[in-house]
Amino acid sequence: MKKSNLEKYEEVERSIITTYRKSIWKKFIRGIQEFEMVQDGDRIAVCISGGKDSMLLAKCMQELKRHRKVNFELEFISMNPGYNEKNAQKVISNAKLLNVPLTVFKTNIFDSVVHIDDHPCYICARMRRGYLYKKAQELGCNKIALGHHFDDVIETILMGMFYGAQMQTMMPKVKSTSHPGMQLIRPLYYVKEADIIKWKNRFGLEFLQCACRFTEQVESGVGDSKRQEMKELIKHLRKVYDNIDINIFRSVQNVNLNTIISYEKNGKVHHFLDDYDKK
Repeated sequence: MKKSNLEKYEEVERSIITTYRKSIWKKFIRGIQEFEMVQDGDRIAVCISGGKDSMLLAKCMQELKRHRKVNFELEFISMNPGYNEKNAQKVISNAKLLNVPLTVFKTNIFDSVVHIDDHPCYICARMRRGYLYKKAQELGCNKIALGHHFDDVIETILMGMFYGAQMQTMMPKVKSTSHPGMQLIRPLYYVKEADIIKWKNRFGLEFLQCACRFTEQVESGVGDSKRQEMKELIKHLRKVYDNIDINIFRSVQNVNLNTIISYEKNGKVHHFLDDYDKK
């Protein structure tokens, strides 16, 4: 077998638009185009947590810029919320291996939330988001890009139903309410986690599990318990019907308000009885 003369990062880049063209690249482009995530003049901060998803996102965004049809700029930022030295170095070494020019900044978020018993993961995520927005603004960016993928979206739908008693989803892009002029985009919105894992395994890449002290380790399958429950449930349901995840996603696209008891919009609750007698 002929040995490749390409650097590892070059092999990774080529695989995204060849080997994984259908499963990753085309779905990445679909999300970018369908939800109008990238426009001329954008300066986008790609947020690197140290996990597989955000590192794939970084490489996809680099490819998008290389083959761009729009004029935009990229920054790659990584927040160290209090990693131990081994994991902090893992993020940096992976970025170097994959040729991602990383700007790292430190916070004390882990120390702030470690003693919080009520929803520490939620509070930690909110704090991390705020710091990322702030750093992105300092670098002149108008958007931050996060590595949430298709499975994150459908897990969020189910978690909202089962544990929040509400119908909601993870939106492909969101305007920040606390940082005027800033938006959050999720370019991997249509990419399935299984395909990200295949990409990672093909090159023997090892990433952090997530950006949380409670799961601060090299990938081991440990995660937020509720989300992990949803992962296992969806995995089981896929064995029964392989398009179950697609249907869960479409359920938040094909909402028929005539068959909904009530819904909320802009803080106001609308009930089907409000105009029932007028029909």
